[in-house]
Amino acid sequence: MANDGRLPLAGGEAGVEWFQGVRIYRGLLASAEQRALLTETRAAARDAPARRLMTPWGRRMSVAMTNAGTYGWVSDRQGYRYVSRQPDRGVPWPPIPPGALAVWRRVAGYPRPPQCCLINHYKGDARMGLHRDADEADLDAPVVSISLGDPARFRVGGLLRKDPTRSTILRSGDVAVLAGQARLAYHGIDSILHGESDLLSEGGRVNLTLRIVDRPED
Repeated sequence: MANDGRLPLAGGEAGVEWFQGVRIYRGLLASAEQRALLTETRAAARDAPARRLMTPWGRRMSVAMTNAGTYGWVSDRQGYRYVSRQPDRGVPWPPIPPGALAVWRRVAGYPRPPQCCLINHYKGDARMGLHRDADEADLDAPVVSISLGDPARFRVGGLLRKDPTRSTILRSGDVAVLAGQARLAYHGIDSILHGESDLLSEGGRVNLTLRIVDRPED
């Protein structure tokens, strides 16, 4: 590791190891790339409309969600799981936006492409409590998170829910990568800083989370 904490990537880019092994790439996407990715994401959401999912214990989530890719992550009273078709429409999920795939290739450092792009839309006082991304079979693959729109306070802890946490602000165009020791770290979104970005005309934040679901074939 370099003395300034920057980690080398294929292609010469680098991210800062921030906390518990989480790497953050500040301003990785320029304004034009953000706008293009937002357009692609909205096209995917037209084919798979976002909605507020139900938790297994019967509470409605504050964040509206949809998916793109081979699999989509869903939640209801049956639990958390990945499905290959939209539960309410019975059709496949739309393809992962090309701009999101390009980000994966820049930062993931993993030979397989993502199979799921979870799209979260934060409006009003929406937030995401501390959780782990642990529903995937391939835990060697990283989780790549792309921020668009209003800034968010991102909180990360350790491998146990009771571990100490630390927070930072993720702004539009920032990318966070959870891999290695950070792959199963607890993390969440405390709040959104409304009105600090004009990327979304209606305000709010869009987050794209890229994951690999299956184990690699032998």
